[in-house]
Amino acid sequence: MADPSTNPARNIRKEAARLGFSAIGFSSPLPQPLAMQRYNAMIAEHRHAEMTYLEQRTDERRMPSMLLPGLKTIISAAICYNHLLHNSSGKPNISKYALIDDYHIIIRKKLEELLISLKNLMGDDLDATITIDSSPVLEKTWAEHSGIGKTGKNTLLIVPSAGSYVFLGEIFINKEITENKLPIPNLCGSCSNCLENCPTGALIEPGKLDASKCISYLTVELKRDFTAEESAIIGNHLFGCDQCQTCCPHNQHASITADKSFTLRNDLLNISTETILNLTKSSFRNLFYGTSVFRIGLKRLKRNARAVQENLNRAK
Repeated sequence: MADPSTNPARNIRKEAARLGFSAIGFSSPLPQPLAMQRYNAMIAEHRHAEMTYLEQRTDERRMPSMLLPGLKTIISAAICYNHLLHNSSGKPNISKYALIDDYHIIIRKKLEELLISLKNLMGDDLDATITIDSSPVLEKTWAEHSGIGKTGKNTLLIVPSAGSYVFLGEIFINKEITENKLPIPNLCGSCSNCLENCPTGALIEPGKLDASKCISYLTVELKRDFTAEESAIIGNHLFGCDQCQTCCPHNQHASITADKSFTLRNDLLNISTETILNLTKSSFRNLFYGTSVFRIGLKRLKRNARAVQENLNRAK
């Protein structure tokens, strides 16, 4: 067991809590053959749809030390963005994570502040790199091994008391931090709400997602125009889809809510398709700059809005 007087885990945890993180944990970069087996199966079965970038940099996913030579510890951190919202039925919908400032920027800034504290605790010779979801990292796997959460049947990490409305980030360091923390057991039990409420059947079985049917993939990741079938199945979703999270008991009864860094963009709540379709490049920038929506550009957002408008008109 590590000597409490020399192990910095407790102080790191305190600083992470001060910065607003819901949970933080530490894991050793041991081989993860099962996680890679599942990842490779997803690619082989083409469940990643047209996200061809997921076929690349698999060696780095398998060997995280390629991202930081001398890697000894992966620090996993989760932060909650669960604003308590009630979407109006029959109106366009934007996922919660896109109604706030871009999480990549906010989380990186917080992890940079945490890294400063790490260097104060562990010495300036600490070598480190920060990763967020754009890096080739098995984020949920390392988060599970650090003991901060468990992947649910909806394929998302569930953090006790915070649910699955969390963003993840990591700090790779070249020094060892050990902590005796048992992995979290299965949190879903017999519940199958997410599978039963997925509007398109994208969750084909517990823990297995077919991205080609996923509304989040279609409205956020897909770069081309929709087929008629794709246009129809997105329903009223302008950007993303929270259905598999909305129905999850861990989110319905979460005691941890959104960190204060994630301020709601009230001008995006209940936005109409007419507003989207009438946007110019400059008005699009004024409305969405600094959010995740801005990343897909005006052309794809209007593609989404046209499909949503057609679906709403049919529903009427």
